[in-house]
Amino acid sequence: MNDKISILFLLNKVRLNKENTCPLKCRITFNGKRKEFSTGLFVNPNHWKSRKQNASPLIKYKNLNNQLSLIRNEIYQAFLLMKSKKQEFDVIDVYSEYKGETIKKDFGVIEIYNQHSVRLKKLVGIDIQEVTYSKYLESGIHLQDFVIYNFKSKDILLKELKSNFLEEFEYFLKTVKKLQQSTINKVIQRFRRVIKYAIANDYLIKDPFMLYQAKRIKKEVVYLSVRELDKLEKTNFSDTRIQLVKELFVFCCYTGLGFKEMSNLKWSDLSEEFDGELWLIIKRKKTGRSYKVPLLPKAKDILKDFEQRENEFVFPRISNPNFNSHLKVIAKKIGITKRLTHHIARKTFATTVLLYNNVPMEIVSKLLGHSKLQTTQEHYGKIIQQRVSMEIGKLSRILDKN
Repeated sequence: MNDKISILFLLNKVRLNKENTCPLKCRITFNGKRKEFSTGLFVNPNHWKSRKQNASPLIKYKNLNNQLSLIRNEIYQAFLLMKSKKQEFDVIDVYSEYKGETIKKDFGVIEIYNQHSVRLKKLVGIDIQEVTYSKYLESGIHLQDFVIYNFKSKDILLKELKSNFLEEFEYFLKTVKKLQQSTINKVIQRFRRVIKYAIANDYLIKDPFMLYQAKRIKKEVVYLSVRELDKLEKTNFSDTRIQLVKELFVFCCYTGLGFKEMSNLKWSDLSEEFDGELWLIIKRKKTGRSYKVPLLPKAKDILKDFEQRENEFVFPRISNPNFNSHLKVIAKKIGITKRLTHHIARKTFATTVLLYNNVPMEIVSKLLGHSKLQTTQEHYGKIIQQRVSMEIGKLSRILDKN
């Protein structure tokens, strides 16, 4: 930022009045930007000395010159006050300070992101989980690194955001941070929510990223086939810990539970419902929505092995990394080449257990706890196509026989 300010008085000759005098304007110049305003003073153009910035003769115009000197001093004092605040400011801010008007603060991008994070922290345990807050902090670090890298500054003003900011941010995350596209989309999604917060609070007039479109990523759904699931169910392990992980994984293959829901499952979450069947009724940690699913026979069989536990929780506790580590051993032991993680159990429930057994997509969506049918269709549409192909194949063979 330039530390100098220019204050210049100018004649407005086009507005010469009957007394043969014209108004004096004041022009403030700072950082290449100007602000002009009327001083309310008038002078004969023949008596104005532009270079000296005063009117002559001095005795006649003593009062006018003193007023111009006072204006100059007050503007300069306003400039010094703005500098002392050690915040970004422009020529309009200097003029507003000189006039005694309230200056609307211009927030920085990082500043407003941090402000949003402070608000978010108070919602942990109420509307959001701790992990969500942590992800926002992590994304904030990426944003801070980008601003320093790209703008050589710790922060930039919100009003200076350009439409290409997100494209440059995405490029930085991809080339410098080496992040995957799915992770990049999440980082940018969190930042855009902060921008919406800024707009809602009138810190920003409009969304500079209105036309931005995130790159869509379609991941192949990985799940266990009927043969693989059957082989897993029939294999028992001498190691009790590995056998436990296997049983918990199979249980989730028939219930669709996520890891958190499985770990925190309580006996009180099991309830006999209107149809006389045993149901799981819990609230998903990830979405906060209720998750209701009737227990299939194989899930019930696994539950029987844990009925003697004197604990409010159904299953023994195990960490996610340890769980997935044991799954690698299991996969290698029974010849499954897929990278086995707990999340595959949920995918297997949706595909091998439900869709391949002709359960309609809308029921699958309901059982998975998806808020929109479109979410289910986007993830499992290809699976439906495979199922259609299988059924048409069966029909073709029947028709060939006839």
